[in-house]
Amino acid sequence: MRGPVTAPEPTPARRRPRAPATALAVAALLVPLLGAAPSAAGPGAGPADPPDGLQRAFAAAAAEYHVPQSVLLGVSYLQSRWDAHGGAPSVTGGYGPMHLTDARTATTGSSHHDTGGEDPRGDDARPRPRPGAVPLPADLPARLTTLPRAAGLTGRDPAELRTDPAANVAGGAALLAAAQRELGREPSEDPADWYGAVARFSGADDTASAAAYADEVYAVIRAGERRTTDAGQRVTLPARPALAPDTAQLARVGLRTASRAGTECPRSVSCEWVPAPYEELGDDDYGNHDLGDRPASQRIRYIVVHDTEGTWDGVLNMVRDPAYVSWNYTLRSTDGHIAQHVKAKDVAWHAGNWYVNANSIGLEHEGFLAEPDSWYTEAMYRSSARLVAYLAGRYGIPLDRQHILGHDNVPGPTPATVPGMHTDPGPYWDWRHYFRLLGRPFEATGPKGSGVVTIRPDYAANRPEYTGCETAGEACAPHGSSAVRLHSDHDASSPLIEDVGLGGAPTTGVNDLSSRVSTGQRFAVADRWREWTAIWYLGQKAWFRDPSSRPAAVPGTGRTVTPREGLESVPVYGRAYPEAAAYPAGVPVQEITPLPYTLPRGQRYVAGDKVPGEYFWAPTFDPASHRVVTGKDLYYEIQFGHRIAYVRAADVRLVGGGA
Repeated sequence: MRGPVTAPEPTPARRRPRAPATALAVAALLVPLLGAAPSAAGPGAGPADPPDGLQRAFAAAAAEYHVPQSVLLGVSYLQSRWDAHGGAPSVTGGYGPMHLTDARTATTGSSHHDTGGEDPRGDDARPRPRPGAVPLPADLPARLTTLPRAAGLTGRDPAELRTDPAANVAGGAALLAAAQRELGREPSEDPADWYGAVARFSGADDTASAAAYADEVYAVIRAGERRTTDAGQRVTLPARPALAPDTAQLARVGLRTASRAGTECPRSVSCEWVPAPYEELGDDDYGNHDLGDRPASQRIRYIVVHDTEGTWDGVLNMVRDPAYVSWNYTLRSTDGHIAQHVKAKDVAWHAGNWYVNANSIGLEHEGFLAEPDSWYTEAMYRSSARLVAYLAGRYGIPLDRQHILGHDNVPGPTPATVPGMHTDPGPYWDWRHYFRLLGRPFEATGPKGSGVVTIRPDYAANRPEYTGCETAGEACAPHGSSAVRLHSDHDASSPLIEDVGLGGAPTTGVNDLSSRVSTGQRFAVADRWREWTAIWYLGQKAWFRDPSSRPAAVPGTGRTVTPREGLESVPVYGRAYPEAAAYPAGVPVQEITPLPYTLPRGQRYVAGDKVPGEYFWAPTFDPASHRVVTGKDLYYEIQFGHRIAYVRAADVRLVGGGA
């Protein structure tokens, strides 16, 4: 969920993805292009159905609507990786393997920056921005209402298209066939003849986005894919490496031309410049970001993953409001299109921690909550991964979980801010799949019994119980998760680990980060007992179930820190600020305030970067007054709990190499 852990949970509020396992390219198999319809009325492709039921549903729909099966499979893979999600909608109200959208009831007029107690800028030097919500358009775009159209084309009830995977596939095939007709083309058994229809299926309103989507679909078809879905269905798309689509068809689709001018994006994605305004608002107030000179003035160390709690059009209206806040990029769910709002050299107000903001780039992923079990499209995952890989390469950002953060991994800068920090993208963002797309899969890097572990559950099989997705206290629908729950002993009935910074007893609430670690995070091992592993976490020994048959973590490596000799414990900070002597005249000294935790003697925590104390002074509209203050005190970033933290290098001893 988006808001603070301690706040009441509004009815629509949270977000999540799905899908396990990485897809593997397969050799070309002897499967007919247009498979014959099965003799039965149509497989439902649910858990009780034959494991090839969904494959037969694709063959039946391809035959009925005269769409090449490879095209239908390729489009569906880019939408959902063939998962049905138990009939639950995506973050933009899309259902089933074909992601047929019906978002009428999910529209919201505010983003996650409007909720909770977090100050998106996260700096004590100037008042917190308090923007109001921006109304959304009354009419949803066609890309968010494809399910009703599919119902009309197939004659099926909309409820059936939402819940029955076979019917959903048929609806997608009908939409593709209709797109082919609208382009004045005859049905064809050659998948190369369907490029224009695939581009139109994307719902994109510009040629670059439609082309990027269609190119990704045809890349999937060329490579081939094979996987087992979330319902246990085995689906195969044979590889067609020589397939060359007729890309000239795009000229007849009739979409606008969006300019890439001004953007900082890889060529492999569609991207446009939608600037966030840098304007004076009067009374020494301004918005909605700060001008900077990164990376010359200070390094860009982090990329922060958010999601929006609003539709694309509404969110873009918000970021163009000078009285609102900002982030660097927004990614669209249906096709992965990207809008850039703030240059990488400048500092956006997005993470709720000024130190992190000044050292990061923020990515918002389109999403709002129609139902309690939302998921993200493969198109958006892939586009996001391409953008992150590009930015990481350009600015020297390591591709690991201490540099690629969720908003829920950003620490509160001071004790008072800890309870109000946001919790997106939440336990349902598929970090394991995301890092595979980044080309940095989480693998075992240490020997069995290593003193460091990398959290890595099987996303689909890992289904911890959560509550409060739709109604406070009520159980969420079972769902794959990137998160692993922590207990105070090696017993599932033992109390959950408590986070003293949040206050109150820990819960299974979907927004409660007290006792939760996330895929890709690394921790020092504190103990082991049979099928359980203990790690050092928030100054405590925290246990998680880790059976060899279904491990929740793999052996890792990494430097760790522990208090230096003579210290019983050391303070932990939410920001790495300079010592008082480093501030020049005219720049007020920023207080170095410990968080309500300590790192006790005998405990170890995995260390990331060693960084100088640094503060970006930017209290006024005129950038001539902006200064980066750099101190002599050094800090280590550590994986302390679910969120990162900082400790002074002078307080700790580094174990495992490096200075």
